[in-house]
Amino acid sequence: MKFIHLSDLHIGKRVNEFSMLEDQKYILAQILSVAEEERADAVILAGDIYDKPIPAGEAVQVFDSFLTRLANLEIPVFVISGNHDSAERLAFGAQLMNSRGVYFSPVYEGTVEPVCLKDSYGELYVYLLPFVKPSTVRHAYEEEEITSYEDGVRTVVEHMEVDGTKRNILAAHQFVTGASRCESEEISVGGVDNVGAAVFSPFDYVALGHIHSPQHVGRETVRYCGTPLKYSFSEAGQEKSVTVVEMRAKGDVEIRTIPLKPLRDMRKIRGTYMEVTKRSFYEGTNTEDYIQVTLTDEEDIPDGLQKLRIIYPNLMRLEYDNKRTRESRTIEGADAAEQKSELELFEEFYELQNNQPMNEQQEDFARELIRSIIEKRA
Repeated sequence: MKFIHLSDLHIGKRVNEFSMLEDQKYILAQILSVAEEERADAVILAGDIYDKPIPAGEAVQVFDSFLTRLANLEIPVFVISGNHDSAERLAFGAQLMNSRGVYFSPVYEGTVEPVCLKDSYGELYVYLLPFVKPSTVRHAYEEEEITSYEDGVRTVVEHMEVDGTKRNILAAHQFVTGASRCESEEISVGGVDNVGAAVFSPFDYVALGHIHSPQHVGRETVRYCGTPLKYSFSEAGQEKSVTVVEMRAKGDVEIRTIPLKPLRDMRKIRGTYMEVTKRSFYEGTNTEDYIQVTLTDEEDIPDGLQKLRIIYPNLMRLEYDNKRTRESRTIEGADAAEQKSELELFEEFYELQNNQPMNEQQEDFARELIRSIIEKRA
């Protein structure tokens, strides 16, 4: 049985105030062609279908068209909600759509009922787990001690009572410890949302969403497919793709990727103003791409952004790398956030703003404030 694994469509997303809707329509049409050419038996969408819990009407229409075309091809679709989605809104009409082979994860209330598929190798069960927080699972299992995301997901999996003699697939939307993140993802400071890959041991393949870079975590069959489009310049060097998973006999899983070609790529350009405006500098490249320009001139260029957009109409970001910017003190960003505690980051911020460290009383207050915020978020 052959599955197309997708996630993090983020339909309706804006990047640096540029709407990505046209690009998303283009890439979804390409994905439909891949599904048809591959003769896929099913498509899994592992969360973050939309970029907002209440998506714009045009975004809903784009997704509706995508689902309808898959249904017309008679390709079953399995959809879960991510942390950007409203589980209630996404699951609306789910029972009606089941008749067309479109399966949505319901709002989690303590049970996950698998969908059973059959092929020449026998039964295959698909479990749909929407994005869950510890508080969500505690509400369903008040007798369980659940203090972390890992506790919550482990409890959910244990109550699924997965039959290990059968082939089992899980679609989930969580951050698995060890995965590499990008700038376009929501960062949970201090790694409080971490879930260990061992939690998913009952499953032959885990179709993950949430992380925007394609990668496996722990084992080859616990996999993020990544976004079909680049949503930040930290992804500029990546090749986006769809993941194709072939499930044969129990334990026999083949995974491969098929590259996707976007309507507009996302690229970085670096040089002096004279260099980046010379025809020879950009000749042979697509000037319609989404561009980040880093100018190395020591002096800022007046109206530089507007001037450069004459050549690069989709210039998203203009930065400078010179003596002035290198000497500026900046607060460390997402990479540091993964290595330092919330309190350490706040202490650094305080010292940068006030040119002196926090005293003991201030540290105690900040520690208690951070603890209460984390508890509320869980």
